[in-house]
Amino acid sequence: MKYLEFKDAVKEFPLISSTHIYNLDRKTKTLKVQFSGWIKKGLVIRLKKGIYILNERDRKIEPSRIFLANALYSPSYVSTTYAFGYYDLIPEKVEDVTSVTTKKTAKFTNSFGTFIYQHLKTSLFFGFKEIKDENGFPVFIAEPEKALLDFIYLNIQDFKGKEEDIFSLSYRFQNLDILKKKRLIEYARRFENKAVMGVVKNLLIFMKRGI
Repeated sequence: MKYLEFKDAVKEFPLISSTHIYNLDRKTKTLKVQFSGWIKKGLVIRLKKGIYILNERDRKIEPSRIFLANALYSPSYVSTTYAFGYYDLIPEKVEDVTSVTTKKTAKFTNSFGTFIYQHLKTSLFFGFKEIKDENGFPVFIAEPEKALLDFIYLNIQDFKGKEEDIFSLSYRFQNLDILKKKRLIEYARRFENKAVMGVVKNLLIFMKRGI
């Protein structure tokens, strides 16, 4: 198969998987050799093992980073610091795309950036929603309350012995009025973790002060 044929066959897809390659040519070994050559020439870009994308000039769709985060490691949803940036809960721009997953912790770096995944047990894999990205593709991101709780749970040692000022001094949280207190408390209880609940109580005090 020539590259032009391959490009025309996959250019409508945001990503290329090993399944696409098999479906295009059942003589997979032959196409795999060609595919390796296209990667070396920069015609195809490897994002991780088994997931690829056409080069910037030839691809028709520019996938969003949230879409890529969901696709690179599944099941997962975007959460913690990248979700903070999405909801404008912190003033800093977040470069690394952070997600949580029920699979083991992982990290992938490619031409689109760094994608970090932290493990959560299955019972805590909730509190995310489906939104549409700039291409109209469905993607999963934590609700703001759950993004905050995931962050607290995964960094609980950093919160121990700290007062509510940690939210403004260490993490510089802002726009906390978007958080729904009832949902925050309800979700926090599902963690069944006293330390998490203690941090949430301090957060509610901080929010009440209106800082």
